Amino acid sequence: MPKLTIITINYNNLEGLKRTVESVLNQTWQEFEYFVIDGGSTDGSAAFIESQNANIDYWVSEPDKGIYNAMNKGIAKATGEYLLFLNSGDHFFNNQVLEETSQCYNSYDLICFDVHMIKNGNSRTVKHPDKLRFSDFYLNGLNHQSVLIRKELFETIGLYDENLKIVSDWKFFILALFVHNCTYININKTLSTYYVDGISAQLIENHLNERNQVLVEYFSAFILDYEEWHKNRNLLEMNRFKMLCEIEKSIFAKKMTSVFLRILMVLFSKKRIKELLGVR
Repeated sequence: MPKLTIITINYNNLEGLKRTVESVLNQTWQEFEYFVIDGGSTDGSAAFIESQNANIDYWVSEPDKGIYNAMNKGIAKATGEYLLFLNSGDHFFNNQVLEETSQCYNSYDLICFDVHMIKNGNSRTVKHPDKLRFSDFYLNGLNHQSVLIRKELFETIGLYDENLKIVSDWKFFILALFVHNCTYININKTLSTYYVDGISAQLIENHLNERNQVLVEYFSAFILDYEEWHKNRNLLEMNRFKMLCEIEKSIFAKKMTSVFLRILMVLFSKKRIKELLGVR
C-alpha cells in the first residue's frame, strides 16, 4: 500500500493541469500513487494526460457531475493510506516538500500544513491553529490542497456530498472534527500553492448559503451560542475596550487615570455647588 495518493481533478484547464502534473512528477520523494480525473475536457487536456500515461497511475477523461463527483471517483480508486487533493492549477510549494514532510505521515486522521495562497498577483501564507475550534469553521476552514486525509475517514464519514457545489470538502472536515472527533495535527510547513481564481472564488454567495445549510442541518443548537459569542468578541475588540485593558496592565497609567478622575470630580463638585447656591 502506498503511503499517499495524490488526486488531481481537471476540466478544461490545460495550462493549469500541466503546472500541477509537472509539480507532482518533479517531487524528490516518489512513494505515492498519482491519479488524474478529467471531466471530459475539450481543450486538449485528455491528450496531454494520455501523453503522461507512463507517469500517472490512473486516469480517466469522461463527463462527470461536478467537482465532488470527480473527487469521489478518485477516492474510490485510491489505495494510499492518506489522500491529498491537488486540483488542476495548484502545485506543490517546491520540489522537495514531500520529502521534507514525509516523516509527518503518522497516526493522525488529518495532517494539516500551511498553504501559499495567491490572489490577484498578491500572495500570503495561510496558517492554521494547533487546536481547532468550532468557531474556526463558522466562516473559515481548511484548504484541502494542504491537508492529508486518512482514507479510512471516507469509510467512516462517507464520500463528499455531491448535492453541494462548493463546500462539500468544508462539510467533510467539520463533520470529521466535531461529530466524529477525528484526530488532527498542524505542521508549520508550507505544502502547496493555491490560486484563488477557481469556482470557489467566483461563487461567494452560494458558498455562504451552502455553509449555512450545513450548519442548520448538523449544528443548529450551536448557531445562537456562536452568534452571541461573536457579538461579545466584537465588543472586546473595540479600541476603547483595548485601551482600558492596556490601562489596567500599567501601574503608571492607572495612577494617571485616577488623578484625572479626581480632578474631574473636584471640578464637577464645585460647579454643582455653585449651581445649587445660585452663584454665577
